[in-house]
Parts: sequence; C-alpha cells; structure tokens
Amino acid sequence: MGNDEGGKRRLLRSHRELEIWQRAFGASMRISELTKSFPREEVYALTGKVRRSSRSVTVNLAEAWRKRRYQAAFVAKLSDAEAEAAETQDWIHYAVECGYLAREAASDLYREYEGILKTMVGMIFHASEWVLPPVPTKRRSGTESEQP
Repeated sequence: MGNDEGGKRRLLRSHRELEIWQRAFGASMRISELTKSFPREEVYALTGKVRRSSRSVTVNLAEAWRKRRYQAAFVAKLSDAEAEAAETQDWIHYAVECGYLAREAASDLYREYEGILKTMVGMIFHASEWVLPPVPTKRRSGTESEQP
C-alpha cells in the first residue's frame, strides 16, 4: 500500500511502485555510474562489492514485497535489505578513504541510504500494516456435517 497526494492509502500492484524501492534503485544507479571511474584493479573488489550490495537492496525489497503473506518472511527479507543498505554505506566509506569517490557525492549517497534505512526500519516495526490479510481456505465437502 502507498499514500496518494490526499493522504489516502492506495493499492500498489508492484514493488516498483514503492517509494523506498524507487529511492534504492536510484541510489544504486548512481553508484553504478560513479564506480565506472574506479581503478581497474578494484573491479572485483570494491567496485563489484558496492554495486552488488546496492543492487541487493532493491532485490530484497522485491522479495519482501512478494512474501507479504507471511509477516515473518516479510520482515526477514526487509532485514536482509537493511543489512545490504548498511553494507553499501560501508563500501561508500571505503571508496572515499581510498580516494576513489568525492566526499560530496559520498555524503549525498550516505544520506540517501540513511533515509532508506529509516523507512525500512519503520516498515519492519509496522509490518502488520504491510502484510496481506489471510486468504480464507475452502473446506472440502464431506468433511463437515452439512446443515440446511
């Protein structure tokens, strides 16, 4: 579910409609672009790690969205996304300290991930508002006494 401009809830059809997913995707794309200038020797180390962890945030959000039938599974995937976002922040710090990323760009990304983390923690604490209602099960005929 999401909020429209009037503050009313609206039904979302895809994880891509989630503001948090859009923010995480945008941040991941910025990281992808910024890391193109990292040294070649970092391709399988820092470059690959920060790209992987940033992309993993959106992937875990997508998985959490599809697991909304079960609160524990939903929260577990959000927790994975939270860990990946925090890991991304650490890789950003390494990139600055190694001199590969300007502090200003890194600060913007770090703040964006702080906001993403804050939203994820809110979703975890209010998971019951995000999970789907239980689906009624059909009872097999002949297993209950039928009453007129």
